[in-house]
Amino acid sequence: MSRARQRWLPAFLICLAMGMAVLFGAVQAGASSSLPPKTADEVLAMVANTHVRALTGTVEQNAELGLPDIPTTGPGVAPGAASTLEFLTGSHTARVYLDAPAKARLQILDRMAERDLVVNGSDAWFYNSADNSATHLRAPSPSTGTSNWSLPPAAAHLEMPTPASMASRFLAAIDASTEVTVDSASTVADRSAYRLLLSPRTSGTLVDSVAIDVDSETGMPLGVEVRAKGQAEPAYSLAFTQVELRAPDAAIFEFTPPPGATVTEKAVPAAPAKSNPPPSPQATHGQHGAAATGEGWDAVVSLPAGTAPAGLMADPLLSQALQPVPGGHAVTTSLVSVLILDDGRVFAGMVPLERLQSAALQAAAPNQ
Repeated sequence: MSRARQRWLPAFLICLAMGMAVLFGAVQAGASSSLPPKTADEVLAMVANTHVRALTGTVEQNAELGLPDIPTTGPGVAPGAASTLEFLTGSHTARVYLDAPAKARLQILDRMAERDLVVNGSDAWFYNSADNSATHLRAPSPSTGTSNWSLPPAAAHLEMPTPASMASRFLAAIDASTEVTVDSASTVADRSAYRLLLSPRTSGTLVDSVAIDVDSETGMPLGVEVRAKGQAEPAYSLAFTQVELRAPDAAIFEFTPPPGATVTEKAVPAAPAKSNPPPSPQATHGQHGAAATGEGWDAVVSLPAGTAPAGLMADPLLSQALQPVPGGHAVTTSLVSVLILDDGRVFAGMVPLERLQSAALQAAAPNQ
């Protein structure tokens, strides 16, 4: 898949399409503040040049995507199983500790349990208090010269769910399909911020706008708010409610499993050396045979037959979000649609379901 076609797929789209969890997010913007005027290019330059490398903060999520509430306990719900979808509904709070480039901790604080991701050098721990289970990953130490907010090899496949990481997905994708303006200044986590507004120049997407609150002092994104068309309140938001730009105590990144915890050890192989092979026709396809049709906000990503695992439709949690459609099942939200066909093909995009069904028919046409 070309980068131009996949870049408008934010974290929650990948989560829905691949069955991963969006961990948290929510914007808490206060009253407008008075700041010296800046152009959109000037605010974008602030973000690009931010040098914040350490912080301690509280982040809140609010997701109003139109999905049913996902139960976390009850018949058919295995311990930890709800984590795949529950973070796509309602509100969640988390504490975030970062000390780049090799230390990070995320504590998800729910009413009935706490979940932790702790990264310290070449070690990463995942802990769930609901079933007192821990997974330990170990990998070679990170190389020098690591950029802001990158993680060491033990958790290289992860991205800490902060406003900065969410904002980076949208900002990296700005092109002719997007109008970029500066909205009224705001206050987030008691810090004054410039608000960047990204508006799609197409009627084919479910997204109305994306607002990114940029700290006026450091250029660090403090919050991201995504609005759906025809919806008064934000459909998805992610922001700090409290933040201190200082390095956390080193002890925060030390983790020892509690007594009686079930511990699983996993080794992470070293990443292969990067190379620059010549371009080839396959370069327009992503991993696992992913392809795309369309550009920008109304692009549709498709995954080949057999992508959806067997027994997926029988999952008691996922079944509550799925609706039957001709030839398969679908998950529809105010921002994202996912079509799962009976042959295991998957189509996803920030578009109406009808757009996915049309793309599926076009993809099947050459084979008919």
